[in-house]
Amino acid sequence: MKKVLITGISGFAGSFLAEELLSSDDYEIYGTYLVEKSLSNISQIKERVKLSRLDLLDYGKVSEVVGKIRPDIVFHLAAIANTSQSFESPQEVFTNNVNSQLNLLEALRKEKLNPKMLIVSSAEVYGAVSEENLPIDEETPLLPSNTYAVSKLSQDFLGLQYFLTYGMKIIRVRPFNHIGPRQSPNFVVADFAKKIVDVEKGKTDGIRVGNLQSKRDFTDVRDMVKAYSLSISMGKPGDVYNLGSGKSYLISEVLDKMIKMSKSRVKVEADKSLLRPSDNPQLICDYSKFRKLTSWEPEIDIDKTLMDTLEYWRGIV
Repeated sequence: MKKVLITGISGFAGSFLAEELLSSDDYEIYGTYLVEKSLSNISQIKERVKLSRLDLLDYGKVSEVVGKIRPDIVFHLAAIANTSQSFESPQEVFTNNVNSQLNLLEALRKEKLNPKMLIVSSAEVYGAVSEENLPIDEETPLLPSNTYAVSKLSQDFLGLQYFLTYGMKIIRVRPFNHIGPRQSPNFVVADFAKKIVDVEKGKTDGIRVGNLQSKRDFTDVRDMVKAYSLSISMGKPGDVYNLGSGKSYLISEVLDKMIKMSKSRVKVEADKSLLRPSDNPQLICDYSKFRKLTSWEPEIDIDKTLMDTLEYWRGIV
C-alpha cells in the first residue's frame, strides 16, 4: 500500500482528491491542514485519513512531518488561491505560496526522499491571451498579470528546477477554473451560489456583481481530481499539462443559468468596487496533450455542477 501525502487535504480540491483516492484500496492517505474550521470538508472521511495540523511556512515542522510519513506520493495542493487577495496582500500571497513549496521540496530532498509529486500551478500563468492564440496549450507564452499568477508560475518553475537539478519525480499541472460544492465564496460561482441562496432565504432581495463579461473554462472539481490522480500514475516527471474542459462560458451566462435554477426572483446590481485592477478577458483550455496521454475527459455537465453547488449552499447558509 502506497503512502500518499496531500497538503491542503481539507481544502476544496484536496477534500475531493482524498475521496477519489479512498475509492481504491491501494493508498494510505495522509494529509495536512491549517485551520480546524476547514475539517468540515472532510467530515465524511476524517476517520479514514491520518491528519497533521501544519503550517508549511514552518520548515522544522514540515521536515518533521515528511520524515515521519516518508510518502511514496505527494499531492501539493496547499496554497492561497484567491486572485483578489493577491491585489490586496501581494507579499502574503507570494511568500506563502512560494516558501511553503520550497520548504516541502527541501524537506523531501534533505530526507533523501523522492516520491512521485504533483505540483499544482494555474492557468493564470498565461495571463491575457490574444484571441488568435486560443485555445491555450502548454506552449502559449506565459504572461502572469497578478501576484497570485506570479506565485503559481514560481511554484511551477521550482518544480521544474528540482526535477532538473535533483532528479525529483515532479509532474506539474496547470488547471483552469474548477468549480463545485465546498468551494469558498471568494470564487465567482460559489459567490453567486451563496448570494442566490441568501435571496431564497429572505436575507436580501438581490445580488451585487463585478465584471460579467470575462469568459472562463469551467471544470467540475470531481473531474479535476481524477485528472490529478491520473497525472501521478501516468504523467511524465518534468513535464507540464493543461487541465480544463475546452469550453468557455461568459460569467454572465453562468449567472443566468444559476438564477434560472433559483427558487426565488433574483435582482442583479453591478458594483464597481468588485472589479479587479486587471482581469483576463478569456481563458479556454487546450488539454489535448493530457487527453492523448491518459484518455481523460471531463464527464460532469456544467448544469449539474451549478445545481450541486447551489444545493451545497442551501444546506449550510
